[in-house]
Amino acid sequence: SSVLGKRPHILTVAFVNLPTESSIMAALPEFTLEQVAAHNSDEDMWLVVDGKVYDVTKFKRAHPGGAGILKLFAGKECSKEFFAMHKAEVLEKYGPKLLKGTVAGAKVGAMQATADPHSINVAPYSEPSFWMGWKSPYYNESHKTFRLKLRAFVHDVLRPEAAEGEETGDYPTVELYQAMGKSGLLAARIGKDVMPFLSKIPGIELEATLGVKPSEFDHFHELIAHEEMGRLTVAPGFNDGLGAGFCIGLPPVLHFAPPHIRDQVVPEVLRGDKRICLAISEPAAGSDVAGMLTTATKTPDGRHYIVNGVKKWITNGMFADYFVTAVRTGQGRNGISMLFISRDMGVETKAIKTTYSSSAGTALVIFDNVMVPVENLMGVGNKGKEGQGFACIMYNFNHERWFIVSQFLMSCRMQIADCFKWATQRMAFGKPLIEQPVLRQKLARMAGAVESAHALLEVVTYQMDKMPYKEQSQKLGGPIALLKYQTTRAGTLVADESVQMFGGRGITRTGMGSGVERFQKTYKYAAILGGSEEVMADLAIRQQMVGEAMRAKL
Repeated sequence: SSVLGKRPHILTVAFVNLPTESSIMAALPEFTLEQVAAHNSDEDMWLVVDGKVYDVTKFKRAHPGGAGILKLFAGKECSKEFFAMHKAEVLEKYGPKLLKGTVAGAKVGAMQATADPHSINVAPYSEPSFWMGWKSPYYNESHKTFRLKLRAFVHDVLRPEAAEGEETGDYPTVELYQAMGKSGLLAARIGKDVMPFLSKIPGIELEATLGVKPSEFDHFHELIAHEEMGRLTVAPGFNDGLGAGFCIGLPPVLHFAPPHIRDQVVPEVLRGDKRICLAISEPAAGSDVAGMLTTATKTPDGRHYIVNGVKKWITNGMFADYFVTAVRTGQGRNGISMLFISRDMGVETKAIKTTYSSSAGTALVIFDNVMVPVENLMGVGNKGKEGQGFACIMYNFNHERWFIVSQFLMSCRMQIADCFKWATQRMAFGKPLIEQPVLRQKLARMAGAVESAHALLEVVTYQMDKMPYKEQSQKLGGPIALLKYQTTRAGTLVADESVQMFGGRGITRTGMGSGVERFQKTYKYAAILGGSEEVMADLAIRQQMVGEAMRAKL
């Protein structure tokens, strides 16, 4: 790759026979609560959480909340108090080093098990209804298997580097992209239309790793892929670095690039060997795509275009090898064309700092007399033709907006899950927060908004699965715009209500409300990227103002 991550990193994914949690617990000594109670001094301090005995004698000085609070519970069972102040992941981080044994007769780890990130979340409205036990015409066993395997991959392979990269601002490494490529995750995020290509691309193990055959893959599998990436709320910037530009940049290559480009680039990018982005927005043209100023002028011999201009807010642009670029070759909408441009043609990029982490690779992309072969012109039907750029952009917007909605709605669900769990764990005024009617109202407002948006998402996804690409492009622009508008309005509500439920913790970067804090800082990305809410609302109605609808009378 022409631009690598800022730190050297080699990723190895191996599956070995590790000891199980139960076998580890069985090998540890057991203690009675009376025995634990004897260890209650500064020099010898034990406590019990979730049936496990921890020796915190040395840890007390490093305890973020100070040693004093630990002294209050020395020699005692304090599970209720612990979970009122900590996430279960704290036990994962510190527990193994402090573990002394288990309590005789206790249900060891029962509370911690409810927070297992590999499992389906049991908090109300934290998963789509099918995974909460409802019937659905859209899903089958293949979708169940795919979600669980992908959930494990995201948590075990992506999350560790994502959490670090979000803080450091480092870009995702090529090795991490290649791990996503090998697993089939990259292909899954492009979807059904790319599946016929997989038989010609060695090294992509979709069925072996994620449990679904390419021939069985449908739009609901892709929906799940985006949803599971949406659970990576620990790192919103790094998450976009893991493929936001890829998800909107590769589909135009698949559908509009000439075969000689498509057949080379699609395998490179799906394996994770090369990275790609979509370059449309400009300083003077965001939602107003037709207002772009970047030009492409043919050389006198007609063999190249000379591209000049600037693109702005291009996600993944800092480390992309390829830029699918909208350019002006004439006047008006019919004067917009699309070119496939590689970095080595002379493209320059400069980092743009936005609200979330720099690991997203958000870039200012500069084209200064960049020479591009005319064979790199793109168009409808994979045939390069000037003036078809606007159509290509509009067609691609449907998938882009649908992908944003799919990922964002799951992020919203993660906030609802955190709020519900917090409300059951947190005691205030002598009872759990969930006993307060005003907080149940907040949960209801969030759940109602998210569930209604998700119902429309599934309806739209079904249409996408049954309609050919061209028919989707003609019929679904308005409904998908309405879906995006409804979804980001729901996200605004979720961001507001969830912070209110967590109070001070909802504006604290660490601890119980850290997920809510990150969400309230970054939820507006979904309301702006891919088309602002105002443009979406207008498009949703304007696209229906045709034919019989305009002749209808009261």
